[in-house]
Amino acid sequence: MQNCTSVAQRYPTRKRTYVIDGVRKTGWFALDFTMAELQSVFLTQAIWSRSPRFDGYSILSVTELPSILDVKQPSVWLNVQHDIFYKEHGLNMRNYILSIQKNVSVDYISSPELGFLQNISGRVHRKTKLVFRFLDKDLLDYSIHQTYGSFLSNLTFVKSIASGIMVPKIYIWPVTKDNYLQPPTSIVAEAHSAGLEIYASDFANDRIIPYNYSYDPLAEYLNFISDGGFSVDGVLSEHPITASEAIGCFANLNSSKTDHGEPLIISHNGASGDYPDCTDLAYHSAINDGADVIDCPVQVTSDGTLMCMSSINLLDTTNVQRTPFSSRASVVSEIQATGVFTFNLTWDDINSSLQPKISSPLSQYYIIRNPRYTNQGKFLKLSDFLAMGMDKDLSGVMIIIENAAFLAKSLGIDIVDSINAALSVAGYDNQTAKEVLIQSKDSAVLFKLKQQKTKCKLVYTLPSGIGDVSTSSLEAVKKFADAVVVDKANSIFTSKVLIVSSDRTIL
Repeated sequence: MQNCTSVAQRYPTRKRTYVIDGVRKTGWFALDFTMAELQSVFLTQAIWSRSPRFDGYSILSVTELPSILDVKQPSVWLNVQHDIFYKEHGLNMRNYILSIQKNVSVDYISSPELGFLQNISGRVHRKTKLVFRFLDKDLLDYSIHQTYGSFLSNLTFVKSIASGIMVPKIYIWPVTKDNYLQPPTSIVAEAHSAGLEIYASDFANDRIIPYNYSYDPLAEYLNFISDGGFSVDGVLSEHPITASEAIGCFANLNSSKTDHGEPLIISHNGASGDYPDCTDLAYHSAINDGADVIDCPVQVTSDGTLMCMSSINLLDTTNVQRTPFSSRASVVSEIQATGVFTFNLTWDDINSSLQPKISSPLSQYYIIRNPRYTNQGKFLKLSDFLAMGMDKDLSGVMIIIENAAFLAKSLGIDIVDSINAALSVAGYDNQTAKEVLIQSKDSAVLFKLKQQKTKCKLVYTLPSGIGDVSTSSLEAVKKFADAVVVDKANSIFTSKVLIVSSDRTIL
């Protein structure tokens, strides 16, 4: 109870050591306390990376559970562990469960001890399903004296006792040592063939999941209920709202795309969560994933080539630091940066000698992106990007203009005119099927385009940290822009990582 309650603070002298399933464990155990004593103990978050804001709830007995639920007949799943241990200390889990059946409607009883399920089989209500819970394959079920892995070849025996099995999700989708999915096993089909329901466990939004899912827990659920070519009968999740959304809203959706509704899905440096920013891999992935618009932050090389790259500083986006070009590092006060810049190298230097580098903004927390593709993909010229946008099933493209004043003053490049010329050559002037959005935080850039009577939609990037924007300020922005980009940190305000309010800018 130590890692999920305040028992250690309330009863510091009640620490004990027991042997449970052959392992010595030290801590505070429920069998050493009466329910009355536990009324002065409260529940705490068992995973320390999660918010403690909801600590403090009372410990409930099983019979109290239905009374707190706003459901007439709640569906209750009891997970019974350590029956052998409790028996050794004079407590009988079977008798307890049988005694509460009149007051609590138990729909499921799961246990990692098949012997316990065998002991209560035929004694519980007929509607109660017994589910054998698998642990790690090499561990021993002491009630039967077999490893959990050995039961996989004898599911018909399990079926003689239980109506279902619950397995860790890696039993179904194994994972490599470097955290990528392997092909699925046949356990779902084998369980169904034996007449068993099968439930997958160990789902949580804040656990590290295989890189194949791009840190998207919805995608993981879908791989167990539809996309994998099979479907489990249920999932056990620490975040049931996510599982509910996945199953209720996304399972079995038709993946074909016939039109593009609002709001637009706009990529950020392509699918930069999966591949290095602004590479061919990132853009193709964004398109395949259903983006309506792909984006290109335009940078300029020393020979005047326009290219897509998320930063003007090559140290941010490439391996330039490990090449001879690192000697060209300099300080550019106008853009407040030290580095090797795109305008220091020719297009051929960048394209032939450098490799892209995937961005991992949370690497300080050991959360890294798709390591197999850290340096994969090809850089794209703006002309290649525009050709891709014209050829693919997209609503349009977004071009992002940065450092326009610096480029004009220091390099003599009018980036607005250069982009207009590239759009014309690519055929965007003579069509209406593809929308072109031009985004900038420099109002002078958008004013110039407005004066040129551009057909492009102009998007202004609001400064970070501004909070609510007054009506008069928005009216001023409307003189040179058709839309604004708002950093989510400006529109959603948090306290202890919980949302507490939002601003009115998007209303």
